[in-house]
Amino acid sequence: MRRVLLIGATSAIVEAVGRHFAGEGDSIYLLGRSPQRLEQVANDYRLRGAESVNMESFDALDYEQHAPLIERAIDTLGGLDIALIGYGTLPDQAASEASSDVARLALEINAISVISMLGHLANRFEQQESGALAVISSVAGDRGRRSNYIYGTAKGAVSLYAEGLRARLAQKHVRVLTIKPGFVDTPMTAAFNKGLLWSTPEKVAWKIYKALLRGRNEIYTPWFWRWIMVVVRAIPESIFKRLPL
Repeated sequence: MRRVLLIGATSAIVEAVGRHFAGEGDSIYLLGRSPQRLEQVANDYRLRGAESVNMESFDALDYEQHAPLIERAIDTLGGLDIALIGYGTLPDQAASEASSDVARLALEINAISVISMLGHLANRFEQQESGALAVISSVAGDRGRRSNYIYGTAKGAVSLYAEGLRARLAQKHVRVLTIKPGFVDTPMTAAFNKGLLWSTPEKVAWKIYKALLRGRNEIYTPWFWRWIMVVVRAIPESIFKRLPL
């Protein structure tokens, strides 16, 4: 039995990942924004066979509560083996350009608060010299595009921070996984037209679950996004800035 902490537990991808742990009889602690949705997810996990499911709602921007939240979760679980962070928003790029307050809030939610959570968890895993820490970033963080560079900036910061943690914690036998999904059909992207490059939360979640068990460092999901981003990163700046991306 593993002890699993899911932060952003009501997001479509994290919820889908949790179903795999529940089906294996693991103990799970949920952190999310909506108490009602947390209860729904918890009941589903219990039916799927989770050993235990506990939960607490939280405000991502209440930084003083981050450490106590994590400590309560670990105390309830009786330890911690795996932690996955996967919450965020998709900011309006035009609104972020027009207002520095809107841009700052987007960066706070998608980068600074996530980094805060990662930092607290990293310290705990470092002390126990074991465990797996995972965070959902995005392919959007691999290069700044005019259409979503506020979101990309946030995700790029998360990816870089996770890479640093991976190097720091390697000697302590702590695994750090960076997850970079491409387009995923979730409530956050409901307004977008879907095409061949889109995936589902369930398919992405299965890749995340397997990557956690295998001790991977970084995954792109679906797999082809790794090679798409190789091409995107290779485009010279003089050409890239002219592209309508």
